[in-house]
Amino acid sequence: MKKSFFVLIAAILFCGAAIAQTNTPNQKRERKKNLIVKEWNTRAGSKTPYLDNMVTYDALGRKIEEIEYASYGQKHRTTYAYEGTSTKCKEQVEYDEKNRVVRIKKFEYNDDGTRRKQYNYKPNGKLESTKTYEYSYQ
Repeated sequence: MKKSFFVLIAAILFCGAAIAQTNTPNQKRERKKNLIVKEWNTRAGSKTPYLDNMVTYDALGRKIEEIEYASYGQKHRTTYAYEGTSTKCKEQVEYDEKNRVVRIKKFEYNDDGTRRKQYNYKPNGKLESTKTYEYSYQ
């Protein structure tokens, strides 16, 4: 009985220590300050890598740009804009391979930080569609 009790206590302490060591969102964002992440691919049978994807983060650790590449160059690019120091993206602009705006997305958030609405605009600024988010817990 005593042995199983001590094993249980040890397990609880171990799990607590493991949970305490996990990174919080702020710690993860701290590591991404002014970071650029490049992903390289190499085709089978080739020794020449090519740039596949690049993500850029700002001084606050927020994603501000993502570019996907193909063998011919830029496939598409997305930029992200934020309000002040907020971590919630207020606007996302998608570009095509020729760096022309394809779509603009704007977001509204609930008080708890979850997305409430997404507005999708055409390049000319005309509203194309609206997406509403619903959250339910089971």
